[in-house]
Amino acid sequence: MTDVPPRARVPILALGFLALVLGVFAGLARLGLAVDDRAAVLAAYHGPLMIAGFFGVVISLERAVAAARIWAYSAPLACGLAAVALFAGEPAVAAALATFGAAVLAYASLRFVAMQPELHTATIAAGAVALVAGNLVWYASGNPAAAVPAWAAFLVLTIAGERLELTRFLPRSTPARNAFVAIALAIAAGSVLAADPRGARAFGAAMLALAAWLAVNDLARRTVRDTGLTRYTAVCLLSGYVWLAVAGATIAAAGLVPGTASYDAALHALFVGFVFAMVFGHAPIIFPAVLRVKVPYGPSFYLPLALLHASVAIRLAGDATGFWPVLQAGGIANAVALGAFIATAVASVMRGRRTPPAAPPPRVRT
Repeated sequence: MTDVPPRARVPILALGFLALVLGVFAGLARLGLAVDDRAAVLAAYHGPLMIAGFFGVVISLERAVAAARIWAYSAPLACGLAAVALFAGEPAVAAALATFGAAVLAYASLRFVAMQPELHTATIAAGAVALVAGNLVWYASGNPAAAVPAWAAFLVLTIAGERLELTRFLPRSTPARNAFVAIALAIAAGSVLAADPRGARAFGAAMLALAAWLAVNDLARRTVRDTGLTRYTAVCLLSGYVWLAVAGATIAAAGLVPGTASYDAALHALFVGFVFAMVFGHAPIIFPAVLRVKVPYGPSFYLPLALLHASVAIRLAGDATGFWPVLQAGGIANAVALGAFIATAVASVMRGRRTPPAAPPPRVRT
């Protein structure tokens, strides 16, 4: 046997959702909200739980399924166990596990580049290498904030590469392709130089440029005119690119200075507004591939998406005004939006189990 059966993937994914839940409560604790005592202890590790934990599990699990090799599943398993180690009060162990998981993910991604040397595989692999770098920085320094630029590059490059892969058959001019390469290189370089204010501003400008490139070149510009799941996915993508632009513009203007209002606004526009909009849009497509379950689309999927965008807008309004209750309300709304999406997805899976088998649906263009 060279792969893991779908049912055996469920416990690994459950570790990812454990990291998500812990990360959400840790984030609420950072806002001074009354939560469980353990969550309050984890407040300093909100970022690692969300990025190295949840996204480390979800993205590396998807990659392991594509690789169809048992060894590749050690990546999401290690990232999930990193969240458990944080919960157990062992941050050094957690950072080591997360670094190992990222290294396996990077190796698997580089194997795909060797098998299929294309721009999208190289971009995705660059994202995985950025995760290794970020986790190494966390492990070496014990300071999660120092890893934020590399973690941002991990998610931004991974998403950009996946969009390239899904739309690789679109005709693109040589200037458009060259522009993407230049932007991706600027993001990678900016993440390395982000400790310097000029490097951080260049990093933000590169993300702003990527948002513009995706808005112009992504197939979602066409599929947003379709119906059903195709249109929903396109709406998620295009609305997410707005938050990527907001994050990039904020960093380009104010840099990345931990503890400032602009830092909080930029990170939540990026990691919540942009990244989770991508998650919401692709989950009905990815979960069936990973878990072999049906996730039938319904108009109810728009409710969590609307809540997500409203929550980020409220949070950024709190940052802009310095009014703490508004900032707290935005944080609570972030958590509600994620909970609403999970509930919607679970209800959809249950509905899919009750639905008798039908003819295969038409191919979804995203």
